[in-house]
Amino acid sequence: MAQKMKAAIFVEPNRIVLDEKPIPDVGPLDALIRITTTTICGTDVHILKGEYPVARGLTIGHEPVGVIEKLGSAVQGYQEGQRVIAGAITPSGHSAACLCGCHSQDGAGTKHGFKPLGGWRFGNTIDGAQAEYLLVPDAMTNLSPIPDGLADEQVLMCPDIMSTGFSGAESGKVRIGDTVAVFAQGPIGLCATAGARLMGATTIIAVESVPARMEIARKMGADHVVDFSKVDPVEAILELTDGRGVDVAIEALGRQQTFEAALRVIRPGGTLSSLGVYSTDLRIPLDAFGAGLADQTIVTTLCPGGKERMRRLMEVIASHRLDTRPLVTHRFKLDQIEEAYDLFSHQRDGVLKVAITP
Repeated sequence: MAQKMKAAIFVEPNRIVLDEKPIPDVGPLDALIRITTTTICGTDVHILKGEYPVARGLTIGHEPVGVIEKLGSAVQGYQEGQRVIAGAITPSGHSAACLCGCHSQDGAGTKHGFKPLGGWRFGNTIDGAQAEYLLVPDAMTNLSPIPDGLADEQVLMCPDIMSTGFSGAESGKVRIGDTVAVFAQGPIGLCATAGARLMGATTIIAVESVPARMEIARKMGADHVVDFSKVDPVEAILELTDGRGVDVAIEALGRQQTFEAALRVIRPGGTLSSLGVYSTDLRIPLDAFGAGLADQTIVTTLCPGGKERMRRLMEVIASHRLDTRPLVTHRFKLDQIEEAYDLFSHQRDGVLKVAITP
């Protein structure tokens, strides 16, 4: 009889519960990792609410930090007992999307068309990380050893939040001397702010209303913080830029209101870099879009994954260019996962990110 493990399982909309599952069998290219720390993502809340569909009985979570428990027979270059992370996105390395250089969209094209988000498997199409053990597919493409001296909470943001936030600045092609606006300073927005600073932006305007998040935004690199509860953020940003607008606006919330505001503050020829997960159709207003003639770029990004991406992000942490530990505001045991979901989904008690440990 297979050994059992505890796991956070999607039962139905508005119900994720802690239950038991068999510990997975390890295939030739897989690795089984024992989870030492994980967390809950805003996307998991979309799953909880039924806004993003997943199969009933699926283990949720896509941000693993752990120790290699068992390696598949064909896996080379790693050893059991090694501390590792894997990205939220786990590309195979050999699909059409991967071979085109778009690892995040790793999914099989079919006669019915290409399925977006194909690279996001943990807690989406296969069992995820909010459990005692996690099976990592294509381990040699996805496992990245944690540098000596880095604690779990220092690298906890690398699998998703940091990778996603940074990609907002990267996809927006932020340049030295740019002015950048970042709409919403949740965990991803805060990392987008930090990413814009690392890429050379010299004026960063953060849009937020929660005082604690406004304070962390300044630590992450924001030069100005606009409180959207007190002023019109579009007017405030245009005033701060003397009417010029920003070179890049990063949308990190996933709502019509913030998407439209981001479009309205970019200069002609500017870029709207969208990171939000949207749950309804978006409208593009004619005037904000310059009737389609404003030379604007709208770009979307799914969190880059794979071991090289994880290595680079951990190098940023190890070199002290960024400290993401302040984003972890609450800590729970896996046994308390339902309580953690309740707190995180209702955004109580100033929560930014939670750390979940066995």
